[in-house]
Amino acid sequence: GAGLAAPQIGVDLQVVIFGTGAPNPRYPEAPVVPKTVLVNPVITPLGREEEEGWEGCLSVPGLRGVVPRWRHIRYQGFDLQGQPIDREVEGFHARVVQHECDHLQGVLYPMRVRDFSRFGFTDVLFPGLDAEDD
Repeated sequence: GAGLAAPQIGVDLQVVIFGTGAPNPRYPEAPVVPKTVLVNPVITPLGREEEEGWEGCLSVPGLRGVVPRWRHIRYQGFDLQGQPIDREVEGFHARVVQHECDHLQGVLYPMRVRDFSRFGFTDVLFPGLDAEDD
C-alpha cells in the first residue's frame, strides 16, 4: 500500500502515514511521495479539476476501482513533534493523501467509485498483479 490510516488498525485517532521517500513498485511511474506522518489533517482542493485513477486498499482486499480525486490540493496538519505541515501537491501524491484521509471519516474508496464497470477483482482486472499488495 501507499499509506495507512489509524482507524485501519483500530486506533481512533486522526492520524495517517503515507509515502516511503522511495519509488513505489505498485506505481512505478508515480513521483516519489515523502514519508509523512500527518496528525489532524485538513485537505483543501485547489481548483475544481478532478483526475481519475485506479485505487486499491488493504481494507478492501482483492478489489480495485477507478476513483475520481481532486488533482491539486493543499494539506495541512502536524507531524509527530507537533510541528506544522503545510503542502500543496498534485497528481499521485494528492491521490494518496485524499485516500488515506478518507479513512479518518469512515469513507472507503468504493464509496467514491462512479462507474462500477471499472471496479472489480484485482486478479481479473490485472492478471499477474498481486492482490495481496492492494
